[in-house]
Amino acid sequence: MRRLAEIEAVDGLVIPGGESTTLWKLATAFELMDPLSKLIKDGMPAFGSCAGMIMLADSLQDGIPGQQTFGGIDMTVRRNAFGRQVDSFERDIALRTDDQEPFHAVFIRAPWVERAGPDVDVLAEDNGRIIAVRHGALLATAFHPELTPDRRIHRLFTQIVKGSS
Repeated sequence: MRRLAEIEAVDGLVIPGGESTTLWKLATAFELMDPLSKLIKDGMPAFGSCAGMIMLADSLQDGIPGQQTFGGIDMTVRRNAFGRQVDSFERDIALRTDDQEPFHAVFIRAPWVERAGPDVDVLAEDNGRIIAVRHGALLATAFHPELTPDRRIHRLFTQIVKGSS
C-alpha cells in the first residue's frame, strides 16, 4: 500500500530505453506492473523512449512469450525493428511540431510502430515507419532524445505534465 501511495504522488513517469523484457521483469518482480498500468490508464502522463515506447504499447510484435506492457497507447510496436545493436544509427528527422528544425535522432536497436490507432497523433516517421507518437498524456519515441542536446521532446513532455499542451 505504501508503494502505491508513493507512485500516486508522481506527476509523470519517464520510461527509459534499455531492454523491454528486463523492464517488464523488473516491474513484475517489484509488483509495479498493475499499479503503473492503472495509473497510466487513468491519465498519468508518461513518456517512453525506445524500450519505453514498447512498454506503452497496447500490443507488441516480436516479444518473448508472455511479455507484458503497461499499455496506454493504441498502437502495435515491433521490438528491435531496426535490427540488432550493431545496426544502431543516427539521422536527422522531421518532427511534426511547431518548430521546423530537424531533430537529430539516435536509434539503438530501436522499435517502430506497426499500427497506430485513429486517436494516436503521429509526430515523426522515418522512411514511412512511425517513430514518435502522442496519445493524450502519453508520448513515445523509438529513438533516444536524451542522447542529444535537443530538448524539444523533453519540453513537450514537461508541458504535458504541467497540463499546458
